Amino acid sequence: MDGFERVEAPIEEIPAAAVTGTLYGVGMGPGDPELLTVKAQRILMRAPVLVHFCKRGRRGNARTIADAILRDPSREMPLAYPYTTEIHPEHPDYVAALAAFYDDAAGQLADHLGAGRDVAILSEGDPFFYGSFMHLWRRLKDRFPVEVVPGVTGMSGCWTRAGTPITWGDDILTVLPATLPLDALTERLRATDAAVLMKLGRHLPKVRAALTAAGLIDRAIYVERGTMAGERVVMLADKADDEAPYFSMVLLPGEGRRP
Repeated sequence: MDGFERVEAPIEEIPAAAVTGTLYGVGMGPGDPELLTVKAQRILMRAPVLVHFCKRGRRGNARTIADAILRDPSREMPLAYPYTTEIHPEHPDYVAALAAFYDDAAGQLADHLGAGRDVAILSEGDPFFYGSFMHLWRRLKDRFPVEVVPGVTGMSGCWTRAGTPITWGDDILTVLPATLPLDALTERLRATDAAVLMKLGRHLPKVRAALTAAGLIDRAIYVERGTMAGERVVMLADKADDEAPYFSMVLLPGEGRRP
């Protein structure tokens, strides 16, 4: 022996990395469940927490799309909006209530994610296109892993079901929320080659007036519940009433280069 006493150095304990769940924004497509992507279906089948937005007392359309593959209600977490059409979106009470709603929902989801459970938010169309998912994504993206699964948009589903290409050649496509003022809608319609007008509802008379003022009413196509049960496609000029459900839009196809 060398005469020296061997001393074992203490092993420093390395704390285990915190395991958190992943937040998934899952694009559910425009309505037809066969338009769900393979990736979306895989995540829906395995995620322990499935979130969908809805009107109080009803199921959301995103959840309805998933009927064919979801059979375990214990995984579901509905989030009911405090308001839908009861108050104008620019009213201070509406803004305050929605902000509090999203803050509370983000807190509930953070509890699941912090406990290591994946959370999948079912989003109509594409999560990053006018989606409620974005409000939770903004509140949680810096705290937890996030993966967004793109989906077929409602507008692409609608122009496909209408049987009309939306853009040709160098056409410029403009997507307009019908909530804009009449003058703004008219100005933007005059300046574009093709358009999609969304969020119709009670704004359909204004959309009709803007298209008429822009001289485009004869090209406009009204699509209601595109790719869903109860689908209806008609030229807007031939639509006698101004009733329009939430899941409806007006298409203005372009007329660009056609070699």
